[in-house]
Amino acid sequence: MTKPDDVLTEDEVAERADTAWITSAAARLARLGADPEDDEDLRQKKTLLVLLAVLILPVSVVWGTVYLAFGSSVGIVPFIYLAVSIGSLVLFARTRNFRLLLVTQLLDILLTTTAGQMLVGGFLPSGGVGLWGILAPLGALLFLEVRRAIRWFGAFVLVFLVTGVAGEVLFRDADLPIWFTSTMLALNVIGTGAVAFTLLATFANQRNAALTALRVEQEKSESLLLNILPSSIAERLKAATQPIADHFASASVLFADVVDFTPLAQRLPPAEVVGILDQLFSSFDALVERHGLEKIKTIGDCYMAAAGVPDARPDHARKAALLALDMRDAVATSAVAGQSGVELRIGINSGPVVAGVIGTKRFLYDLWGDAVNTASRMESQSTPGEIQITRATYELLKDEFVCRRRGMILVKGKGLMETWYLVGSRSDDRRTERGIESEAAGALHQDRRSRGST
Repeated sequence: MTKPDDVLTEDEVAERADTAWITSAAARLARLGADPEDDEDLRQKKTLLVLLAVLILPVSVVWGTVYLAFGSSVGIVPFIYLAVSIGSLVLFARTRNFRLLLVTQLLDILLTTTAGQMLVGGFLPSGGVGLWGILAPLGALLFLEVRRAIRWFGAFVLVFLVTGVAGEVLFRDADLPIWFTSTMLALNVIGTGAVAFTLLATFANQRNAALTALRVEQEKSESLLLNILPSSIAERLKAATQPIADHFASASVLFADVVDFTPLAQRLPPAEVVGILDQLFSSFDALVERHGLEKIKTIGDCYMAAAGVPDARPDHARKAALLALDMRDAVATSAVAGQSGVELRIGINSGPVVAGVIGTKRFLYDLWGDAVNTASRMESQSTPGEIQITRATYELLKDEFVCRRRGMILVKGKGLMETWYLVGSRSDDRRTERGIESEAAGALHQDRRSRGST
């Protein structure tokens, strides 16, 4: 019979009980000197320094005890280190002064280890105990800026050499057994290397974590920038030192507006209003992406897109026409239209435009020029459910698309203009006979007017 996964054996219970106090003690040490106002970086530094200081304490006890057991008074030095280290930790718990704790710990390990090296009789008789002093500049490198860590390294080299030479010249050899000195040398090298490796590994982990976080933030920024600006413009903006401003000899601009949306918005809850626009404009975004146009912006319930910018293309009018037809169909077949009776009014115009990025915050890639203003007028003075185009756009589309002549209309700021309604693509079998007949009738009417004028 197998035991359930959530039932522990007596040995497992005992093992968890034995390790629970270790986990609890580590957690309490990690909170030593913690301040609620600390940022994440300072909190991690405090935790690491406390844990490193505590880990070295047993080493100093063993080192001092062994030397005292061999009758060498130099064994007192590690206990001096122990007293200073514990005192600084107690003071840190009360004051939460991280800088004071760091400097005290660095000086403690630098001076006591090299002093022990001197009192035993120099480099070799001490078994290389002065090597522990290298932890001072390594700790400074981990917790301080590089410039200050270099100073600590210089201090270590100076103190290590001075105390080592002074021990060789001024102090008598402790006359310890060779095997003991050799063993202590090995232990000092291993111990110093282990702590140094821990410091470097921690530093590497923090660096890698910081780089990973930086890459994630860069990717978020890139994604956000690409959601705001065309990709080619975003690349130029990152490297640009001058304002981005381009002139396009020919492009097509499309405006689409939800008819009578303002009174509709007054009748609906805010969440439903935003939901309707989000559903519509999200579908428009997908269509813009599919047809290779560029979404410029939304203004309330008005959607603006353009073809031929920021990358010029000869078929810009065709792309704008296909987008407009799909937008109209998408709205007509959407659930939103069935529920709220939403219709679109669309206008397209083609001509020269100026494009660029304005502002220093919340960048906007925008278009300017008479062609843009006229496209906006085509939308505002169109008919619900229709796509109104100017003569400039009609001339670019007439061979491939069915267009129904509307005639002369008075356009604000432009006077009388001849306009057409875009019906559909000539290659689309779904086009209505009404559209073809309207086109033919419009052409006949135009021909009669031409004859009458002559």
